[in-house]
Amino acid sequence: MGALLMAGSASASAQSVQKALNWWKDPFSAEQKTAPAPDRRWQPPTPLAPVAEPAKSPAEPLNIDEPLTLPALTDYALLNNARTRQAWLVARAAAEAVAIARGDSFPVISGTWSYLHARPVSGTTGLIAPWLDRWGPSISLSYVLYDFGLVAARQQAAEYRLLAANLAQNRALQEVMFQVEQAYYQLIGTEAIVRVNEQAVKNLETALDAARRRRDSGVATVADVYRSETQVAQARLTLIRSRGEFEKARGLLASVVGLPINISLKVQTLSAPPQAEQSVRSINDYLETVKSVRPDLVAAQAQVDAARASALAASKAGLPSIEFAASAQHSQWAAHGNASPSLIQEPYRPNTQTYTSGINVRIPIFSGFKDTYTQRQAEVQTRQAETTRDALFRQTQLEVWQAFYDLQTVTGSIGSTEALVKSAEQTAQATLARYQGGFGTILDLITAQQDETSARTQRIQSYLDWYTVLARLNLSVGAGDLMTTKTETKQ
Repeated sequence: MGALLMAGSASASAQSVQKALNWWKDPFSAEQKTAPAPDRRWQPPTPLAPVAEPAKSPAEPLNIDEPLTLPALTDYALLNNARTRQAWLVARAAAEAVAIARGDSFPVISGTWSYLHARPVSGTTGLIAPWLDRWGPSISLSYVLYDFGLVAARQQAAEYRLLAANLAQNRALQEVMFQVEQAYYQLIGTEAIVRVNEQAVKNLETALDAARRRRDSGVATVADVYRSETQVAQARLTLIRSRGEFEKARGLLASVVGLPINISLKVQTLSAPPQAEQSVRSINDYLETVKSVRPDLVAAQAQVDAARASALAASKAGLPSIEFAASAQHSQWAAHGNASPSLIQEPYRPNTQTYTSGINVRIPIFSGFKDTYTQRQAEVQTRQAETTRDALFRQTQLEVWQAFYDLQTVTGSIGSTEALVKSAEQTAQATLARYQGGFGTILDLITAQQDETSARTQRIQSYLDWYTVLARLNLSVGAGDLMTTKTETKQ
């Protein structure tokens, strides 16, 4: 029994020692704040709080019970999209940075209140002075008179960064508008395709009914009925898929606008083809316009200017500066305790005022080579900003070029799809009449109906492409409406 007690005591002592060693190795339990191994999930010690929904701006609420127009959706999105708020806040912060930089042009004034309790001892005679208490306020002023343009360069860099931030906000607004346009046209396009697929199901059901009638009359075989039933089933499957794409498009539009994704949006649909006209401007006009209009490209140039100003400021950081300094101090004194009488000077003044002023010349001598490498870093950052601007310039030119010729292509395709739909509709009607009259085959009828559905789908796609490409050309140039468009809506 005693041996068991001794063994247990030894084991407890060993555990205590081990705990002490573990605590010494990791006193703040840092290892316990991560996953125990690379292949194990990290488990939070307490349940995590759910993420709050994004805050909404005090915008006029949308009436979702009525079909919404593109301008109404765009206005709402510009107020509630997180990207526009983010870009605006970045610009606000840059504006504050300009104010901070301008503050260097003003004098620096600081005030203090101090208390000192000391007992001086003479270093030569060893005599002890009485305990002295000194307290009181003081104020100091310093003002840079000349610094070889260091403050001015810093202010210029901050102003260029503000310009870039404001232009970036403008670009964010344009990109959000483009996203709304894309989502809007995608929604009305998928909705139109749903209607086309619904009509295709009705047409194929009519063909199925005709096949059954001909079979009952002994004119057609059961194979015609089976083929028609297969086409009806396929058309219904296509309809189901298109309805799913429509719901996805509606959720995308709600998300871009800043509405709950599960909200049921209704938008005004197109009832007439777009008034597509060939652009009267040449591609060279667009390429020239983009240099001074597109916000992110102009912002890239502003970033280059800001980097150059920062490099100029870095080159002047190691130069001397001249400043004016002044101070005023009011002190109250109190002496007490035993001390050598000869150390107490007369007359004793309980209150004193001290005033100083002068000119200081600050000459940086050595800063651990920080000024040298700061200047080199600023020069490299300038070249980096120039490279970023040049890359964006080339990308911008390519985007404008591609969007311009895409617009020319889709503009020409609209007329072709209109003629294609008209021809396909006439063929399908004639083929159906012939089949119902006992002439022709079911294969001819199904083919004609499929061609009609395909032609209508291509026409819808050409409409969608025209509006989307026009919006992309607007975005690539960075301007407002480049072409006057008229959109008629179904009431």
